[in-house]
Amino acid sequence: MDRTEAAKSRREGDRRGSFDRFVEMAYLRVSQAPFFFICTGIVVVWLISLPFWVDLKSWQVAIHTVASVVTLLLLVLLENASRRSEEAAQEKLNVIAEALAELMTSQGRTDPALQDATQKLRDAIGLEERH
Repeated sequence: MDRTEAAKSRREGDRRGSFDRFVEMAYLRVSQAPFFFICTGIVVVWLISLPFWVDLKSWQVAIHTVASVVTLLLLVLLENASRRSEEAAQEKLNVIAEALAELMTSQGRTDPALQDATQKLRDAIGLEERH
């Protein structure tokens, strides 16, 4: 039920691997309210479980271990999703800048200032890859 050609081509051209699809799904799930409430529920259950633990230190270690493992996994997943999102946004900006440079070239044959601006724009395209 996509309305645009771009949306159709995105769906047909999806060459992401299973890990990338998993990262996107995880990113969508952990950024919603239900994940927050699940985490809050885990903390509440942990707090309520204090009387069942013999040693207070082992009670604290249990939550710290769970929190550390979950934090590490989420950090890796979210950084991966963030990197891919940043790369996609940069590619879109590069395409827009290239199109603008082409337009400026076609319109700036008689205007030296526009020709200089066009050259600066062309030099800036892909600058993030050179640094």
